Amino acid sequence: MRLIGLTGGIGSGKSTVAALLVARGAALVDADRLAREVVEPGTPGLAEIAAEFGPSVLLPDGRLDRPALGAIVFADAARRERLNAITHPRVAELMQRRIAEALAGDAPLVVVDVPLLFEGERQALFEGVLLVWVPAAMQVERLVARDGLREDDARARIEAQMPIDDKRALADWVVDNSGTPAATEAQVEAWWRAHV
Repeated sequence: MRLIGLTGGIGSGKSTVAALLVARGAALVDADRLAREVVEPGTPGLAEIAAEFGPSVLLPDGRLDRPALGAIVFADAARRERLNAITHPRVAELMQRRIAEALAGDAPLVVVDVPLLFEGERQALFEGVLLVWVPAAMQVERLVARDGLREDDARARIEAQMPIDDKRALADWVVDNSGTPAATEAQVEAWWRAHV
């Protein structure tokens, strides 16, 4: 096995599991990082977002104001779809380049962290999909604590994604990240020993 997808719901702890896999020798391609790269100042992606959503989504230094853009797109599905139409093709192209680079390296496993993997029907790109799962109520708690969101805003972001239990039914493997950090690490270690 060389290439797997890693996904979960917002606030599920994908970054934690990704870091545990990297610590064991995996190469990581992170779709969220790529999404940031394609909207850096001076990129065509950022110019198109500013043209579509207006100057209120830019900070004074010209960078994207993510909270301002998030407030727009998480309140309006049509606007969210427009944003996705701008960013997703750019992220997909960059992702393919980074995957090819990683596969050319000597890591025993390439992990591609894609938050909306199932929503984008990308599972066929991978030899399998590892889901980081927590109960939906825990997602809300984590978003409120981590991002300082109000509970209704946290729920709106969660509801913009496929329900995490639906993702669980589609995944090849599941790491339950609702317990202690040690319990999560033990699951990752067991998965690594069985599959890499």
